[in-house]
Amino acid sequence: MKQGKKVQVWLPLLFAVVMIGGMVIGYKLRDNTQVASNVFRFDTKRSPLQEVLDLVMLKYVDKVSVDTLGNAAIQDMLTKLDPHSNFIPAQHLGALTEDLQGNFQGIGIEFQLFRDTVNVVNVVPGGPSEKAGLQVGDKFLKVGDTTVTGGISSDRIKELLRGPGGSKVTTTLLRNGQPITVTITRGTIPLPSLDAAYLLEPETGYMRISKFSETTYEEFMAGLEKLLGEGMKSLILDLRGNGGGILGEAVDMADEFLDGDKLIVYTEGNNMKRQEYRSRRNGLFEKGNLVLLMDEQSASASEVLAGALQDWDRATIIGRRSFGKGLVQEQYQLSDGSALRLTVARYYTPSGRSIQKPYDKGIEDYQDDLHKRFENGEMNNADSIHAANGKAYKTSKGRTVYGGGGIVPDVFVGADTTLLSNSVTALYRNNTIGNFTYLYYVRNRASVDGFKSPVTYNDAIRFSENDWQSLKKMAEQDSVKVGDFTSADRSFLSERMKALIARYRWRSEGYFQVLNEGDEVVKKAVEEVKKRDKGDR
Repeated sequence: MKQGKKVQVWLPLLFAVVMIGGMVIGYKLRDNTQVASNVFRFDTKRSPLQEVLDLVMLKYVDKVSVDTLGNAAIQDMLTKLDPHSNFIPAQHLGALTEDLQGNFQGIGIEFQLFRDTVNVVNVVPGGPSEKAGLQVGDKFLKVGDTTVTGGISSDRIKELLRGPGGSKVTTTLLRNGQPITVTITRGTIPLPSLDAAYLLEPETGYMRISKFSETTYEEFMAGLEKLLGEGMKSLILDLRGNGGGILGEAVDMADEFLDGDKLIVYTEGNNMKRQEYRSRRNGLFEKGNLVLLMDEQSASASEVLAGALQDWDRATIIGRRSFGKGLVQEQYQLSDGSALRLTVARYYTPSGRSIQKPYDKGIEDYQDDLHKRFENGEMNNADSIHAANGKAYKTSKGRTVYGGGGIVPDVFVGADTTLLSNSVTALYRNNTIGNFTYLYYVRNRASVDGFKSPVTYNDAIRFSENDWQSLKKMAEQDSVKVGDFTSADRSFLSERMKALIARYRWRSEGYFQVLNEGDEVVKKAVEEVKKRDKGDR
């Protein structure tokens, strides 16, 4: 799921396991590890790497942490292989696992620190906090016996609120100026990957997937069935900003769009035989018009899905060239609770193209790729897309597509090049926009909640001159000097502030319904759907 020289992958893994085994138990080589013991057999002779660690611990002038030193050495070693092989220390593994699992144990809120006070900005539907009666706008005064006002960190708040499912936490909240005590029973909190599923227009549905976790396919199917029940005949699937995740979830989604026994993707590596993933069942949406939206942050599993649909001429890809991550990682648990995500194969689209962008010039050059796309004009001009000069392949209908650097869209839409003042950037950097929209909603909740839908709200709401002056005043309190907002600034900020306010009322789906009203890529997708309805493509 995550991101070329063919390197023997067992050698770095050997070094990593040797190093960690040495660090944990007297710097002596263990006979096996939790995962790799079934794969490798080690020589009892110490490696130079182990000898260096021993000498540092025995002779170095200052006290050093062997864990910190060893972790850094492992990570540096892995960067010599490829950009996506990665060592994960034990203390960081839990959060990464939660994101892929699609859930965690907690109370089910989103909070924001505003003026040293923890404010509830979202309550998860059906979660423990909603059942306990928490509301957007509540302010935490105490969690258990711990006072949480006055400079407490976000990490500390999370630590206090999270806990095993079924356990209870007593909180003191401030609501409408009055303190109240609420006891919340912790439970499993979903981390949904489906941000929105609604009808943009009659018979044209819109779905946005933010990642591919263990629950993505299930969420996708629920959204698809809902839209089909509402009369959807064409679908716009938005994968912009989706950095990937679990490959199997993307394969299952592709199966819903492809008929027959079609190849979706295959993986192959120096030490891994070719493995094919094919469509194997009747899908719910094999015939309707399909448009897929991508951008430079769409990666990995997103590119698997897009590549399969493009190669089989099943969907029109709209937007900008995707990230270009075609490397497959497997995760190996290590003896101290840490993990190694090691690249073991490349994936290939049905036509045989690898979309992994080059990384032979080093990690810094690889990470600077998106910046280079801005510099060379690719973000605004399809003729500047370098990947279009790569090896050519043919789709099922004979169209030319390219490998070696992401998925090149069928229909290009450039990035928004609106020139904004530096102060607008500063407003986002200091979270002034988030604070302003939250307070706006709290003050105007009755009015905002009175609207029946995000569309009617978006058409009606306008920010007054007093609102703009309040934003400037708040910015000054955040040490952001703001002059007069230009018309471009106001247009940009108004669109995004209205979307953020809608999120408090209608959650993420409301946010995207408002934001999509002015989204040029979405507008282009609607045009494409209408062309297909008329048989123009």
